[in-house]
Amino acid sequence: MNSPPHRIKSFVRREGRSSDKRKQLLEQLWPRFGINPDTGIVDFNTQFDRQAPTFLEIGFGTGTAILEMATKNPENNYLGVEVYRTGIGQVLSQVDNLGITNIRVFNDDAVDVLTHQIPDQSLDGLFLFFPDPWHKKRHHKRRLVQAGFIQLILQKLKPGGVFHAATDWEDYAHQMMAVLSDNAQIINSAGEHHFAKRPEYRPYTKFERRGQSLGHGVWDLIFHRVTAT
Repeated sequence: MNSPPHRIKSFVRREGRSSDKRKQLLEQLWPRFGINPDTGIVDFNTQFDRQAPTFLEIGFGTGTAILEMATKNPENNYLGVEVYRTGIGQVLSQVDNLGITNIRVFNDDAVDVLTHQIPDQSLDGLFLFFPDPWHKKRHHKRRLVQAGFIQLILQKLKPGGVFHAATDWEDYAHQMMAVLSDNAQIINSAGEHHFAKRPEYRPYTKFERRGQSLGHGVWDLIFHRVTAT
């Protein structure tokens, strides 16, 4: 039997050591806010104990965006995917301290989460803010936004659902634009081949500020899945 082809990861784990206190806090909060891989397909209504629009952020880092969006929009559910446990610990600590109830998190590869745990046509929106640009040309194959990944996203978005990506690397921005524009199932909200203005719902992140301090621009891409006819 042939083994499945090796999938190139869009991340490399480089986690530092966590303090015993942080590890203990993560262990305490995970049963309340974490979703395990063996959960299988997630029932959002059960997970959040309500029916509400649900949005997913890939690679939330220290949680600047997802925490602000969840706080400002309590009527929505927010799912976060992050591979680094340090970031997850920071976010869950804030969730607990602020009494936020509309966030749940995954500690896993986003592709695995989308493939095995997110129901088809269930998400109202999916956010990818400042992903690793893998700026060296030989590493471009590691970039997350590729044709296959967009097709997976479209499988999980509701008709009319939004995919919003942002980056401070111009080369990656244009690659994203090319990949997204080449798919007839998703439409550019800003017009063909045009980047969008930053919407008010997207908070500034430390990665954005860092990029701007280095003289980088910021490019937003907001596309909507074609509504079923």
